[in-house]
Amino acid sequence: MRPNRLRALLNAGQPTLGTHILSCWPTLVELIGDAGSYDYVEFTAEYAPFSMHDLDNLGRALELKNLGGMIKIEQQQYTHQAMRAIGSGFQSVLFADVRTVEDAQACVAAVRAETPGTGGRLGVGMRRDVGTVLEGGSPAYVEALNEVVIALMVEKRECVENLEAILSVKGIDMVQFGASDYSMSLGLTGQRNHPDVVRAERRTIETALKMGLHPRVELADIAGAAPYLEMGVKHFCIGWDVRILYNWWRANGEGMRGMLTGAAAPATPARKVAASY
Repeated sequence: MRPNRLRALLNAGQPTLGTHILSCWPTLVELIGDAGSYDYVEFTAEYAPFSMHDLDNLGRALELKNLGGMIKIEQQQYTHQAMRAIGSGFQSVLFADVRTVEDAQACVAAVRAETPGTGGRLGVGMRRDVGTVLEGGSPAYVEALNEVVIALMVEKRECVENLEAILSVKGIDMVQFGASDYSMSLGLTGQRNHPDVVRAERRTIETALKMGLHPRVELADIAGAAPYLEMGVKHFCIGWDVRILYNWWRANGEGMRGMLTGAAAPATPARKVAASY
């Protein structure tokens, strides 16, 4: 079975760095690996179209570059998508839309083997993670499922209200606050910097640290990292492929259009980018 890079770093108390992709093109994973600074790639499947074949191909690219793979999935797909992504070679799962202790328990069950003491729901499979026919049903397979990193989005009002109980569910490793969804759930849509939202984010991070979990922060770029580093955060996922492309196309398109027309390129106002969804 393939070693779980993200799990090893968490167990060693080391910082981790990831980046997001919405594209299913495996070559992007290879380029991220060649960049040399990242521990894992998050495929943000909650927002992207993909097929089961895409998951397998992404899994191959992750293995080629010795990168960890994380997949972000929405609530209605917990069991199915987690099972198929793990089978394709992903070794961590970020669960969105968690509201209750029961939701958190369902997240854990979606990635653990159905064997005594794990609370899991997964049986034996013939997929890439076990070499299709080589290690399915072996003790190594059960251990690999036990090593899958489980991350939860804290992004709903009910989740923040039940935070301590939810984070007490055995098996949770990482916690990610989602300011955009949380502000919406309060009726403060788009007000990511509202004091109530900022307080909830700080509470999430401080509670996770107090309970021995790993808070993770999403950032559009590294400019916003300092306050979180001061709070003790060591885990970051930076940049989205679609945002990187949009920013380049917008800035350079406006600049080139201005050169072609002989007009000064319009000043591109700094646009607030959601750091976490």
